[in-house]
Amino acid sequence: MVEDAPHIARQELDVDEYFQAILRQLLTCMIEDPRAISGAIDLIFIAKSLERIGDHAKNISEYVVYMIKGKDVRHVTIEEMEEVARS
Repeated sequence: MVEDAPHIARQELDVDEYFQAILRQLLTCMIEDPRAISGAIDLIFIAKSLERIGDHAKNISEYVVYMIKGKDVRHVTIEEMEEVARS
């Protein structure tokens, strides 16, 4: 379980990148066709909610590391988190 925390943190970074890509695509779509604004805004809210789920998953994994290892990894790099998870 603790060994999965760095992997989850990396996946959360991927989710953030996907969110930014979706946001860029939707903004382009809204600029090109103002009639698409309403639907695009709905999709932005959905994408943001999924991005927040990723944030929560990362937070939970950090709490698991703290509970098992006794080390606070909330504000460290992924590499430092891996070191704590392995120790």
